[in-house]
Amino acid sequence: MNVDDLLRDTLREQAAEQPPAGPGFADWVLAVRRRRRTRKLVAAVVATVAVIAVAVGVPRLSSGKDDVRPTGVVDRENTSAHPDQSPPRELIAAGKTALAAYYIPAKVTLSARESVSERTYWLFDRKTGTYVKAPKWSFVAVAPGMKTAAVLERTLPASRIGLLDLATGEVKRWIQVSHKVGGVSFSDDGRKLVATTYTHNPDAEFHPADPNVGEPDVPSSRTGFYVLDVASGKGSWAGVTVGGQRADGLPTSVNNRQDFALTRDGRYIWAGLPSDEVNKLFYDFTGAEVPAPEDGSKYLVWFVDAGLSPDGKLVAGDFAGTSWPTSSYIVDSATGEKSEVRGQQLLAWADDKSLIAWDVGEGTNGSEFHTRLMLVTVGSDKEVPLSGYLGGKSDVSAGRWVPVFAQR
Repeated sequence: MNVDDLLRDTLREQAAEQPPAGPGFADWVLAVRRRRRTRKLVAAVVATVAVIAVAVGVPRLSSGKDDVRPTGVVDRENTSAHPDQSPPRELIAAGKTALAAYYIPAKVTLSARESVSERTYWLFDRKTGTYVKAPKWSFVAVAPGMKTAAVLERTLPASRIGLLDLATGEVKRWIQVSHKVGGVSFSDDGRKLVATTYTHNPDAEFHPADPNVGEPDVPSSRTGFYVLDVASGKGSWAGVTVGGQRADGLPTSVNNRQDFALTRDGRYIWAGLPSDEVNKLFYDFTGAEVPAPEDGSKYLVWFVDAGLSPDGKLVAGDFAGTSWPTSSYIVDSATGEKSEVRGQQLLAWADDKSLIAWDVGEGTNGSEFHTRLMLVTVGSDKEVPLSGYLGGKSDVSAGRWVPVFAQR
């Protein structure tokens, strides 16, 4: 197994903490046994790359979709960069996309057998123009316009979902649920909310009584999903069997956190699988499996949060290699043809041709632990630094933070 393969596998493990674009740190994620066998080797050589919790909006908010901007060209006057700030204090944005929030995870020991990764969020405050700590929430998804967020309280899984007014910091409405929720995401039009249900905290990690005998094989506690109407709070729950089937018919398992999300057209639900044979599954609202939609969704990579471009013509892909010194794939949604773009991990589209990505900086000798937010463009080798560098170590105490993007 070479370095590129190790980095690619660890990016998948890190993203298991996030909802699919549908989000974490490798040593906090319970991966399937195939990945567990290589965790110690991987952790020694590859990046701890923070992944976004991508979120879109709720009704009656301005999504910016009617703005007139040249296709494929980021509005440089609308770019807000602070290359000297990490974590950021002031707004970071490019094109139609802004850093609406970020969080810093920390491992909390609950017992000798269990620990949990807890998030502390900072939300962008329009009044001060800065990011303000919001310790009440364990999970946050920000809507387009950066006026509203869906929030979960500190203890996961939660029995209600809050719709938070980002201007006042007050929850305007609670949506009560009978199946407890561990993650939330919105449809592209903001009319639907998908909530993934669990019986146990999806950010928990279990430890063996004897470290010499290997890691415990604890199944995911994921039970299914709600599809809720945001305006009324009403909807239905569908139970989904954990995992799926490999090409050889054997069952697969999912990571402890493996959240559901809506497809681009809002007609189906999808989620990733940490398997090379079956890497994602699609469902209708009853929880029945369906084929991948014919909109480029079949090329989605569940641990790459950028997903489809705004015009639907391109799909953000997996880590590709060590060009520039790092690169990721871009896939043509119609043909599946691959090209490469700068960036170690593609996080969000700024427009139809440009993306926000984690990437290593110049003069760092390609250190995968020393990354910053960069604006990258398909067909160009130029990058624009947007943030300061993450801490130079894999340890979260070194200042590693996870961005949450939204349309503005």
